[in-house]
Amino acid sequence: MAHRVVIVGGGFGGLNAAQQLRRAPVQVTLIDRRNFHLFQPLLYQVATGALSPGEIASPLRYVLNRQKNTTVVLGEVVDIEPARREVILKDSSRIPYDSLIIGTGSTHSYFGHPEWAGLAPGLKTVEDATEIRTRILLAFERAEKETDPSDRRANLTFVVVGGGPTGVELAGALGEISRDTLRKDFRHINPADSNIFLIEGEDRVLPSYPPKLSEAAERSLIELGVQTRASTRVTGIDDHGVTMKAADGSQNRIESRTVLWGAGVQASSLGRIIAKRTQSAAGQPDPGKDLLDRAGRVQVEPDLTVPGYPDIFVIGDLAHAVEDPKSGKLVPGVAPAAIQMGTYAAKVIEKRLAGRKVEPFHYWDKGSLATIGRNHAVAQVGRFKFSGYLAWLTWLFVHLLYIVEFENRLLIVVQWAYDYFTHNRGARLITGKWASSDDALGPKSLRDDVSPAVGAARETS
Repeated sequence: MAHRVVIVGGGFGGLNAAQQLRRAPVQVTLIDRRNFHLFQPLLYQVATGALSPGEIASPLRYVLNRQKNTTVVLGEVVDIEPARREVILKDSSRIPYDSLIIGTGSTHSYFGHPEWAGLAPGLKTVEDATEIRTRILLAFERAEKETDPSDRRANLTFVVVGGGPTGVELAGALGEISRDTLRKDFRHINPADSNIFLIEGEDRVLPSYPPKLSEAAERSLIELGVQTRASTRVTGIDDHGVTMKAADGSQNRIESRTVLWGAGVQASSLGRIIAKRTQSAAGQPDPGKDLLDRAGRVQVEPDLTVPGYPDIFVIGDLAHAVEDPKSGKLVPGVAPAAIQMGTYAAKVIEKRLAGRKVEPFHYWDKGSLATIGRNHAVAQVGRFKFSGYLAWLTWLFVHLLYIVEFENRLLIVVQWAYDYFTHNRGARLITGKWASSDDALGPKSLRDDVSPAVGAARETS
């Protein structure tokens, strides 16, 4: 019988692992609770109306339909039994494995405030993106019919929490929408009067980037009308705004009806299950606790396997993998890292079956990119650091390169070209259930009405 490889998660890591094994003498089963692979780096463009969900998603069965050794299973893994080498799905079915690759990604982290999730949605799933798009567009619609100046101002105030790449890209896109895309759409408001705030707890935006690029990104944001607040922590979020605490201890509040979250991530809940099932429970009140880091990631061996279980690989955002043992620097939670991890895990399986030596995982850092609206981006590629139009072109090329399907690449190129020359965002659709009363259009009720799936599908497994 062929060696059975089960891959949990059809994200960047899992999909590339499956594709790497296409000619290997193995039987591959890819399990995901979604039937599509999602290109998450472009989710913010769905959230801001530049792209439609179908343009950044590819059906897994279609992508893998030529791999005769691969089966795709739609299902959710809720448990594993390492002793029996089985994964257990939500419907109680069991799938046996000889090698297991787990890449279920991450979800949002609200730093001990789960109650903020309903008030400040993050950006991890298609549902998140369409909900954020609805919130943004409804804010302008509410402002258009609002007669009270203070309420109108609150509806035209947007707060993005988190100054990393996701937050910067969201804030930049909001600046473009308010000052460019929507400038002729309304009769009673001027969308350019919008106030957009970007809140970051560290001392600068894009803190993981070199200071020079952070400064360039902040300048581009300011040109788009975004007001940055560095060294500032969010202490409260409610239906009407955000409370913050600055580094000097001063408290501030922003009245806003639209708050978006991009500040932190937490590893998939499957990490806790892996830790619990693979660690001895003898005398331990919380077995497996030491295997996880503070973000819930599994601390893996140099070959990305769980300690004591060479048949179980953990990859992508779920893995706490050390890039440099001397400095303790971790492999970043970005798409290129997940792709490399998935490919590496598949190659390890191939090498073991062939009786060949296995080298430790080595992450090849291809650089970092973040875009801040039209013609503006920052890039670090090796020793080279640059910003502006050249960085923006690099960002376009790299993102197109990683899109799975050629058809989607073509659609995105056409859409981007159209948006670039017309200054339009064709996917500005308000979707989901919502009532026409003012109360029903508030943040909390919108969260309840947009879709029953929102908030229920935060992770990929």
